[in-house]
Amino acid sequence: MIKIDVSTILAITIFSILTVATATAAEQPKAEDLVGHVYGGIHGLHIQTDDERLMTADPLSDMDYGNGIGGEVGYRWLPSTEFRFNYSKISLTSANEGYAEPDGASTAIDLLYFPTDKNFYLLTGVNNLDIGNSQISGNLGAGYRHYLSSRSAIYFEGKANYQFSEHYDEFTTQIGFVYFFGDNTKPIKLPKPPVPVTKPTPKPAPKPTPKLTPEVTSIQLLVKFDHNTAIVKPQYHPEISTMADFLNKNKDVSLIINGHTSSLGSHAYNKVLSLKRAEAIVNLLVDKYEIMASRLSAVGYGEEQLINLGNTITAHSENRRIEAEVEVKPKVTIKR
Repeated sequence: MIKIDVSTILAITIFSILTVATATAAEQPKAEDLVGHVYGGIHGLHIQTDDERLMTADPLSDMDYGNGIGGEVGYRWLPSTEFRFNYSKISLTSANEGYAEPDGASTAIDLLYFPTDKNFYLLTGVNNLDIGNSQISGNLGAGYRHYLSSRSAIYFEGKANYQFSEHYDEFTTQIGFVYFFGDNTKPIKLPKPPVPVTKPTPKPAPKPTPKLTPEVTSIQLLVKFDHNTAIVKPQYHPEISTMADFLNKNKDVSLIINGHTSSLGSHAYNKVLSLKRAEAIVNLLVDKYEIMASRLSAVGYGEEQLINLGNTITAHSENRRIEAEVEVKPKVTIKR
């Protein structure tokens, strides 16, 4: 029989915390960076059993409580949702002396919901409680997760268990340590070097023939965005208005709007967000300043072209931007 007391549970938990405490703690990871990652962990558990549970047919052999340890495996499905499999080995204690104290077990499948994508979560699920015999229970509870780094965290939770066949009510508390496998931080990518634009040199021909070649001029429009938004702030409207005036005076101009994000978040999400930012500028030029949509195009580069490689608030703010390339293509006649 395995005997587990509260001091053993606390010792295991403290050891888990000290394992990562010596490492430099990073800022709490963003929920979207955890999506798609599997984690494993260990925990200590305390269960307060129903007063009507008996170890034998003797009415004095009622159970009191149990302590246990176990392991878990989880998966972050969405920024707000996780699935978790839990197994715990439990040492039960009788309310009266003189009775053998059996071992028990708990096997649970839980759904964890983070309403603000942060630390607090609600949970529900089913639990096969093997206390005397195997019985299915329903779970409902809440917990709090504190991150020690971008990969590791400790948590505290409590949940009520209702056993359907015998109508037992139990309450469990759990403290544990989890570790996310894989890299939860986004690597900083170096911006691609600009591709030089060269004008083709016309080759001489026996007979002069009129040809047309583009003469390209470019100007820039710079608009910055707040974190995780594609809303054009009013402070940039005058600059966009100036660009609209330029387009109205130069009918042979086409405008390419390039959207960019910081390195925070997943690559796929940043590509979509940067395109939305570029399209927000295009829509403003079309709807408010009546620029023809055929003269405008939007491109989302995500985090591929960072202008500041730092991992600071200032660097991330500078990278969340819009850049516009204007191509003026007047017809210039040359001879070959």
